[in-house]
Amino acid sequence: MVKLGLDIGSTTIKCVILNEKEELVFSNYKRHYSHIKESIQEIIKDLKNHKLIDEEIILGISGSAGMGIAEGCGVTFVQEVYATRIAANRLIPGTDCIIELGGEDAKILFLTNGMEVRMNGTCAGGTGAFIDQMATLLNVDITEVNELAKSHTKIYPIASRCGVFAKSDIQPLLNQGASKNDISASIFHAVANQTIGGLAQGREIKGNVAYLGGPLTFMSELRNSFDEILKTKGTFPENSLYFVALGTAYASKDVYKVDEFLNKLEEYSSIAKYAFNEPLFKNEEELNEFNIRHAKDKVEVLTLEGYEGPLYLGIDSGSTTLKFVLIDENENIRFASYNQNKGNPVDVIRKLFVEIYDKYPNINIKGSASTGYGEELAKVAFKLDSGLVETMAHFKAARKFKKDVDFIIDIGGQDIKCFQIENEAIANIFLNEACSSGCGSFLQTFANALGYDIEEFANLGLLAQKPVDLGSRCTVFMNSSVKQAQKDGATIDNISAGLSISVVKNALYKVIRCSSKEQLGKNIVVQGGTFLNKAVLRAFEKELNCNVVSPNISGLMGAYGAALHAKSLGLDESTTIKPSEIKEFTHKVQNIPCNGCNNHCSLTINTFGGSKNRIISGNKCEKPLGIKNIDKGENLYEYILINL
Repeated sequence: MVKLGLDIGSTTIKCVILNEKEELVFSNYKRHYSHIKESIQEIIKDLKNHKLIDEEIILGISGSAGMGIAEGCGVTFVQEVYATRIAANRLIPGTDCIIELGGEDAKILFLTNGMEVRMNGTCAGGTGAFIDQMATLLNVDITEVNELAKSHTKIYPIASRCGVFAKSDIQPLLNQGASKNDISASIFHAVANQTIGGLAQGREIKGNVAYLGGPLTFMSELRNSFDEILKTKGTFPENSLYFVALGTAYASKDVYKVDEFLNKLEEYSSIAKYAFNEPLFKNEEELNEFNIRHAKDKVEVLTLEGYEGPLYLGIDSGSTTLKFVLIDENENIRFASYNQNKGNPVDVIRKLFVEIYDKYPNINIKGSASTGYGEELAKVAFKLDSGLVETMAHFKAARKFKKDVDFIIDIGGQDIKCFQIENEAIANIFLNEACSSGCGSFLQTFANALGYDIEEFANLGLLAQKPVDLGSRCTVFMNSSVKQAQKDGATIDNISAGLSISVVKNALYKVIRCSSKEQLGKNIVVQGGTFLNKAVLRAFEKELNCNVVSPNISGLMGAYGAALHAKSLGLDESTTIKPSEIKEFTHKVQNIPCNGCNNHCSLTINTFGGSKNRIISGNKCEKPLGIKNIDKGENLYEYILINL
């Protein structure tokens, strides 16, 4: 009698069939897209139709999503770590350590002198889903990342503890012209470092090491990264993708009738009911009152057509977006643009200058300033008059809307920034440090995964009556919670509302670590593109039980603050790039090693329209910048010895 082993994971189902001699005769790998029951039915029926199984089979189920199915249908369940060990002992005897990466989980199994298991618990950085996210950032298919990495020449340090923080490392590299080959290889190194450092936690990985799981099966360069860091040559066993399913089949002994199993599967449904929050708005009337109140917090947005007065430019070059604002003497907005930077903010800014100068050749820009991640890059490239740290840019913008503001919270695409204001100065700053599950890209990821654009997805949740209670967790793990809620009957509108509430809870309780609303202050201004989402804004007010100021230019506040700063410079003439210069504008990127000392820092040199106008990054000291006669401070070590 044949044995059938099913490994039902978070994203895929692996199926194997063993003959009477327990030899592998069939294997199949299938994504289930959260339709687990239907996918299993399809697999079993297909096996019957092709006469690969008889009316009776020995059946076993394993995997993170398999326990409920096994219990509900009365079928043998084999825990996946146990299944892996059984398969390893039979197929690769003598193995000392197994490293297994899946879609959302990572495991290290130490098999020598008893078995010890290390698994990821609160973060899914360094898993297959993490690599998926990085492929999206690079704008390539997941299958291309491995091929790109084969031709790399250098490795950059990239954090892999969180997908969004990794973006913060990768985005500047893309902005500086680093090759996708090098970035792809660096992503694999980051995954290997995260797995080894985060799971092994100091326990030495030695002896015979085996690699299992989808990412390590399909990506040879990822295996090479582990080999390089561990200074070993790991084993890549045949059928590495199916070890859990194989171990499950080996361990299973009970016989089941196929048709009875299919009938039970048809009747099976999860009996769990999802927890939910109060609705954001009870009815349309509440929503209308909310809209009217927030419509008062606005800056006038006027046209440039026919305007001949002075203008002040603010550019906020963020990690994923580029904001560009022109204001007039009365601080009204005359032109605004909010774009994805697509890894090349310089080109986005250049196109905006070309568009404006072509349409308004006599425009009078009297001052300019930049802020954000790419502050210096934008300033040097386009000869802006000044740069401004983004905290001050957001503070200046917030005071425009509320002079006595005492707390500012800004939720952007990848980060959360909170500023506590005392005596008209920033007294304290809170930033998200280890997790980004409350940021704009968190919602963007789910909207895209569910087939909606972000604005449509957000609006769905406004009048949802049973918003799913998802708490605040890692994006990848919450993905599993969303899938479970869907299986429990949650609709898209309730999921949308629940995710918006999760963003707020993450910001308040993970980043600010708020214990009471009084801790934040009485006059709160909320900023960042995420607060353009009315569901997030409403969830924030409901959580704090207070009204806040939400400007109509919430997503442009950094650029608007930079424009206000440019106006405050009081310049007679701006150095901002002119119409004649923008036509001749060129941008060249070089990557070279610095030979100033033995560190040999990897330098990225951006040159704009000539060798004198350039910016050098990647340096750890002032030598590559050509700065001389620097006033050195005191030796801190000597100062402490003398004064303490």
